[in-house]
Amino acid sequence: MADERPTSALPAKDPTIRVIPMPADANHTGDIFGGWIMAQVDLAGAVPAMRVAKGRVATVAVNSFVFKQPVFVGDIVSFYAEVVRVGRTSITVSVEVYAQHRAAADAGVRVTEAVLTYVAVDADRRPRVVSSTE
Repeated sequence: MADERPTSALPAKDPTIRVIPMPADANHTGDIFGGWIMAQVDLAGAVPAMRVAKGRVATVAVNSFVFKQPVFVGDIVSFYAEVVRVGRTSITVSVEVYAQHRAAADAGVRVTEAVLTYVAVDADRRPRVVSSTE
């Protein structure tokens, strides 16, 4: 049966991370668990947050999380993360997730959107001020 999900071009930038979900990441119907996607989104969001913080960060909030389409075993899943706000100790990151099917590796469909907030932490895991110099 042909996949009838709408396709689109992937963003014109490199993904923060790219992974292929495996059978262990799926439920009995072959859909990838939402929790697996959430974990990958958290990792992808942490990458630019750590760069801005110049060190360790901790996730403090999932501001929004929307599953738009299912992800399947064998899809190439790309996570694009971008800092949208920097506060005194916090960094807010937007993450867009696209899935490419094996047969259509050049086209993708946006499957998830999320916004997360991280806080910069010191060696004792206490909040610290984010440096204003890049």
